[in-house]
Parts: sequence; C-alpha cells; structure tokens
Amino acid sequence: MSKVHNFSAGPAILPQSAIDASVEALQNFSGTGLSLIEVSHRSKEYEAVVNEATQLVKDILHLGDDYAVIFLQGGASLQFDMIPMNFLSPGKTAAYVNTGVWAGRAIKEAKMFGEVNVLASSEEKNFNYIPKDYTIPSDAAYYHCTSNNTIYGTEMFEFPESPVPMICDMSSDIFSRPFDATKFDMIYAGAQKNMGPAGTTLVIIKNSFLEKANAKVPTMLNYKIHVENGSMYNTPSVFAIFVCMHTLRWIKSIGLEAMEIRNKGKADMLYAEIDRNHLFVGTVAKEDRSRMNVNFVLNDKSQEEAFLKFCKERNLSGLKGHRSVGGLRASLYNALELESVAALVQAMQDFEKSTSIN
Repeated sequence: MSKVHNFSAGPAILPQSAIDASVEALQNFSGTGLSLIEVSHRSKEYEAVVNEATQLVKDILHLGDDYAVIFLQGGASLQFDMIPMNFLSPGKTAAYVNTGVWAGRAIKEAKMFGEVNVLASSEEKNFNYIPKDYTIPSDAAYYHCTSNNTIYGTEMFEFPESPVPMICDMSSDIFSRPFDATKFDMIYAGAQKNMGPAGTTLVIIKNSFLEKANAKVPTMLNYKIHVENGSMYNTPSVFAIFVCMHTLRWIKSIGLEAMEIRNKGKADMLYAEIDRNHLFVGTVAKEDRSRMNVNFVLNDKSQEEAFLKFCKERNLSGLKGHRSVGGLRASLYNALELESVAALVQAMQDFEKSTSIN
C-alpha cells in the first residue's frame, strides 16, 4: 500500500520508532513474555517506563526537581475541572483568556467552582487571532491560557509576564518548539496530538504551586495524591504512557531547537501555497497562524467536497475541518514529514490546474 499522509488533528501521527516499539511490546514487553497490555503496572519493568517518561519530560524542557511530572487520565478536559477544584479558593478569582473552543470550555468549567475573570477574548472575530492587550490582575488565584487552538488555527508564540501563577493548556503544541517552561507553574497536555496516543494526559506542576492546592478535593481529583503516588495511585494508561515514552525519546534525539526549524519549514511551505493559490484563503491573522493546525477554506465553498475527494485519491488524509467550523485543516504535528506537506501543496496546485481547465 502506498504511503498515507496523515494530517489528522488527533489522535495524530506518531513517529515510526514509537509505533514499531509498540508493536513489539504488544507481543513481548521487555522480555517478560507478556504483552504490554496485560503486564502488571506494578512490575519493575513497567515502573521503569513511567520513570523514564517522567524524566524525559524534565530533560526536554530543562526542568529540575522543583517540578513534578505526572500522567493522568480524562484528557485535558478533566483538567478544566481539576485546576479550579485544586487552586481556586473561596473568595479568589481566576483569570482566563478565551482563544477558542477549548479555552471556552475551560472557562465554563471553572465558573462552576468560583469567580472567573475573562481578561480578553477573540470570539468577536471567530477566534481568528490571539488577544494581546490585557493586564493580568495581581490578586488572581492564577492565570490560564491555551497556547494553540486546534479548531481555529491560532498559536501563542509569546507568553505574558504573569504576576500570579501561570497555567497553560499546551495539548497541541507541546514539544514543538523551545520555550521557557520555568515561567509556568503548571502545564498540561492531552497526549494525542504531539506526544502519543489518546488515553493519557501530561501534567507538570511546580512544587511550590502544588503546596497551595486545596486540601478538600476528592482523592482521584487531587493533584497531591497523584504526585505522591508517582502517577500510580490507580492503574495508569499503560499502553499510552509507553508510547509517550518512545515518542519522547524521539523528540529528545532531535531536540526542540531542531524541531522548531522542522515545524516552521512545514508550516511556511503550506501557508505560502495558501497565499499564492487563488482557490484558497487562510482564516487566521498572519502573525498568529499556528504551525500545528493550518486552517484554510476554498474561496468557492462548493468546491470543498471535490477537493477533499481529490486529496483522498492522493492518500492525503484528515484534511476536513472540525465539525464546528468546517473548511479545511492540515495538522502538521512533530512526526509529520516535510514530504507530506509537499504532497498536499502539489495536490493544491494540481487542483488549481484542473479547475482552470474545466
């Protein structure tokens, strides 16, 4: 079978090395004679996986022992509730920025637990830019932002200086470029974009921030409990964490500086074609265009299904936009190769030629 170019927004493309290691482990994990998905999560062989994955996160982001790294379940969506439950104390207000669907859901959930101050929003322009002119109140319990918007295709390339603990949902652009992780008191990310398969969520918390967490939180929603138990309070997502470990090995071998060059090259190539080709138009302010999720539409919407069919015939998969916004979306996560973007660009050029002939 010829190669399929995977532009899915998630579950997303993974490095071949992680897939190969997973196939092998499903047959015989670490010489145990057991499959990865039937081995005890308390075995020394599997505990080594969690320990390595945890250390790899710290190594890649240059974090020391003043940060805890845990792998949880429930996706980033569960974090929308866990964060205010743990850190939004009575009488305090949390500060949020609304940059799209996922940020909006985080705001909605936080309001169930306390006061929320929405500092800025780009909703009035269909979330096609990142708000920048706002001030973070010095008395807020914390400041929360979403670094990359998978649905609308915007990305924060710079973060504000925050006078209060800063929390970021980095589900779809974590490990895609260098950044100063020490600016953040908490970072979380669903694995299924840039880090692994669906089933686990990475949470990074500064120890000094963790000490401020509310004491009266249900056990399974209590960050302190999960940190104290090293992601093992309950049975973790064994397979997902294993794949994350191998993906993190691959990321570390490349390095975030080289990864950014790689990702910028892919995004620049596709955006250049969108801007050149008269059939297509980008939907995001140019300075805020995401390198991870490239959103665009056809000038003639009636051609959309024909173009998607054209792409499918060329083994270009996952290009249909999110059901809530439509249009087209090409997700260019870390593991996607430049040749896949080149194949999409060629398809756009060929489609342009075919429509001019017709």
